[in-house]
Amino acid sequence: MSEKVAFIGLGVMGYPMAGHLVAKGYDVTVYNRSSAKAAAWVKEHGGASAATPREAAAGSTIVFACVGADNDLRDVALGENGIFAGMAKGTVFVDHTTASADVAREIHGLAKAQGLGFIDAPVSGGQAGAENGALTVMCGGDGDDFAKVSDAINSYAKMCQLMGPAGSGQLTKMANQICIAGVVQGLSEAMNLALSAGLDGAQVVDVISKGAAQSWQMENRYKTMLADEYEHGFAVQWMRKDLAICMQEAKNLGISLPVAALVDQFYGEVEAMGGARWDTSALLARMESLRPKK
Repeated sequence: MSEKVAFIGLGVMGYPMAGHLVAKGYDVTVYNRSSAKAAAWVKEHGGASAATPREAAAGSTIVFACVGADNDLRDVALGENGIFAGMAKGTVFVDHTTASADVAREIHGLAKAQGLGFIDAPVSGGQAGAENGALTVMCGGDGDDFAKVSDAINSYAKMCQLMGPAGSGQLTKMANQICIAGVVQGLSEAMNLALSAGLDGAQVVDVISKGAAQSWQMENRYKTMLADEYEHGFAVQWMRKDLAICMQEAKNLGISLPVAALVDQFYGEVEAMGGARWDTSALLARMESLRPKK
């Protein structure tokens, strides 16, 4: 018989991730707040859907979740109809939500008190990475729990690494988001300079992408940036949520994140332009709006 697992949360990331588990031979039961989304997933991939996280978790050896933020995680994990209420001792909860390190440690402690395992496992790679099964997964938790779930995670990952104790996955994801914010802002400034000076933006990228300036953002976003297309990708409002987590953690540690704080301010201006759901590369749209008129 196939190993039974559950997946909670079928957003742009969770939907394809759960599908990869089916493709690898797992017996998957899903739960989503919108039952219509769960029904569509079952129609496409097979498996089954459940009415509550508790019902989805029942009988599963691993329960995965990918929801919005700290309180969303608590909502699906705890309470009478939560994930923990349906899990048997010795099983493991893997949370792919990008959340705080504090909530990861909190959920880890509650899991251990019930004889359960918990791995915080935020991901990077975006919707395309989820669809292509090529995500990077940064994990925090106990080594024996990680050993139980790493094969399943590799169904949709190109890299899966245990970074340390509970919360370490979330801390690593913070470092990831800080890097992205700085790189996208730098790319936007470069494109704005090139275009303002009358250069061919595509030609500029073709040259500088072969040198030390190359980045994932440059390779994967310059075409849509030059076309002023932002209705795709990782939303500005979600990046601002992530950066808020980063800045709170920095405050806890007594350190500063000056570039991240500045880029977050710029994203606030993008939101004011109506771009809350635009891709994070929309920093260029903000700069174009400030460009002197000729």
